[in-house]
Amino acid sequence: MEVYRSFRIHASRHLPGLADGHICKKMHGHTFNITISCIGKINDKTGFIIDFYDIDHLFNNYIHSKIDHKVLNDVEGLDNPTSENLANWIWNTLHPHLSILSKVTVSEDHGTGIIYSKEN
Repeated sequence: MEVYRSFRIHASRHLPGLADGHICKKMHGHTFNITISCIGKINDKTGFIIDFYDIDHLFNNYIHSKIDHKVLNDVEGLDNPTSENLANWIWNTLHPHLSILSKVTVSEDHGTGIIYSKEN
């Protein structure tokens, strides 16, 4: 069974790997929607796969505090903070603390997004 918890952060970035005329090469901001998904078995005692509070706590300590209302390029490991690289960074940051992590989804606006999973 899979459970998920969605979060929203606000951050700015510029994408240095793009051509000079590309609009995203300049500093700009996004409201990112981030979904953390976990796969596991239901614990007989708690009835949970994982308590949403535990996901909140991990996300807030390891992700939110480092990227919300920040310039993503200034975050260690995000010098080229494409949504793909952001999803990968979130995975690599959370997975050591959340072994049942199965997917990280990052969307920078309605209708677009990145899904990073353990199969990647």
